[in-house]
Amino acid sequence: MSDWLENEVAVVTGGSSGNGRSIALTLAEYGADVVVVDLQAEPREGGTPTHERIRADHGRDATFVECDVSSVSEIREAVDAADEFGGVTVMVNNAGITHSDDFLEATEAEYDRLMDVNVKGVFFGAQAAARRMVEAERSGSIVNVSSIAGLVARGDGVRYSASKGAVRLMTYAQAGSLGPRGIRVNAVHPGLVETSMTRDDLEVFRSDSAERFRRETPLRQICQPQDVANAVLYLASPLASFVNGESLTVDGGVTNTMGGWEDG
Repeated sequence: MSDWLENEVAVVTGGSSGNGRSIALTLAEYGADVVVVDLQAEPREGGTPTHERIRADHGRDATFVECDVSSVSEIREAVDAADEFGGVTVMVNNAGITHSDDFLEATEAEYDRLMDVNVKGVFFGAQAAARRMVEAERSGSIVNVSSIAGLVARGDGVRYSASKGAVRLMTYAQAGSLGPRGIRVNAVHPGLVETSMTRDDLEVFRSDSAERFRRETPLRQICQPQDVANAVLYLASPLASFVNGESLTVDGGVTNTMGGWEDG
């Protein structure tokens, strides 16, 4: 496979399962050494831990760091672990939690936990990586994984939309702050992605809503983790060397269209 990311060292939060697992494996496939950061090494969907898959399948250096991204000290230690391989050059802030809610019933504890993971984790993950890049006088790429919920709001996900909207604007501001240092910052906005987490946690996959969503998406598909990983790969690679402060939407066209013509 291409050596686009040869000599790069990537840190991927939420890298054990779902989107993060696909991202970590794809970056390794294209030449990067990878630090997999998550609450546990075992994939939620089962199988060999991501860092072990990277070593076995792609022959790249990889390690796992247990980390709650809502802890600033833990995320800094996770980024520092990349020094074993030469220091972070690609930071992917992918870890996040999702939740649909009744706005009138949401609690302070629920609000704080979602914001701590989805917003605080991205802020301090990017900060930790950028500090290491600046200290080492190296350029780099930071990719923040947001959501189409950060582009268009949903009434049944006020907290989630607020968190992902914050990630979108944070990305733009980080790009302006870090661009002069040679560090690019961009965001990926996936639509509904079929992962073990969404299948278990979202009602859409326990009803006929998923099939309706597929029909209403112009490409007539539901986004898969590999689709998200491909977008992250592009933004992290030299192909995007002049892309900074951008949002790449990966949703099959559902956000910016009316869904296209119905089949038959």
